[in-house]
Amino acid sequence: MTGLLLALAAGAVVGLALGALGGGGGVLTVPALVYLLGFAPVEAATASLVIVTATSATALYGHARDGRVRWTAGLLFAAAGAGPAALTSSLAAGVPRPVLTAAFAAVAVLAALRMLAPAPEDRDGDERDRGGESRDERDRGRASPDEPERGGGGGGATGARSTRWLRAAGAGAGVGALTGFLGVGGGFLAVPALVALAGLRMRAAVATGLLVVTANALVALTARAGTAAPVDWAVVAPFTGAAVLAAWDGRRLAARVPAALLRRIFGWGLLAVAALMAADTAARLL
Repeated sequence: MTGLLLALAAGAVVGLALGALGGGGGVLTVPALVYLLGFAPVEAATASLVIVTATSATALYGHARDGRVRWTAGLLFAAAGAGPAALTSSLAAGVPRPVLTAAFAAVAVLAALRMLAPAPEDRDGDERDRGGESRDERDRGRASPDEPERGGGGGGATGARSTRWLRAAGAGAGVGALTGFLGVGGGFLAVPALVALAGLRMRAAVATGLLVVTANALVALTARAGTAAPVDWAVVAPFTGAAVLAAWDGRRLAARVPAALLRRIFGWGLLAVAALMAADTAARLL
């Protein structure tokens, strides 16, 4: 019973993070499975991919229904990460526990710093102008969802856009490798990369990042099929169910609570998780 309650509580936190922020929840999933529910790191990474895939797909559906997903940008970013995700997923099984734990801790620190850093201005908010039209509505009426949303035109901008997309492909490959190796979604890296490199606004980047997370996690999970330890569905199923339900609430929460506050809360939580994992690694090496 205690394990079930812990799985439900942890799943709710993960779902809220993914639904509200488009990332960070996957980084919490593995430590929760390891330290609260007794999974080995490799088993936790596989279970995390199941949870992240289902939860991200649920949150993605809600954002897609609202018209915020930029499909071309997201699919290109995810395609760049598919190969690395499959490759690193097959390598993770042979890595010693202290190495995996240290890697998780480093990723948690990186995710926390991303969340605590000032985010680009969210110019895709829901505020209404004097005419009563939301910015989302104006954006949908002004440009195709798959067109870059920022930056100027002209022939001189073509080379800059090409360079930016090449950098985005490199970032996508890095996110995919991280997903396959550690079982985290990588949304905390995908979202700022989509803002900086693909020219998306923050809300569109959060929504599109969920597409990237879903695709990469699905590829990595497929690569592990038949080689990973069996999934403990008695724990993973309630964890996933709670995360899926909470992802809907996370999307609503993001519309009511300032994004900066949500990022700070999850960011400090991730730093605490990183400290716990670093201490565990040190204890095992001493």
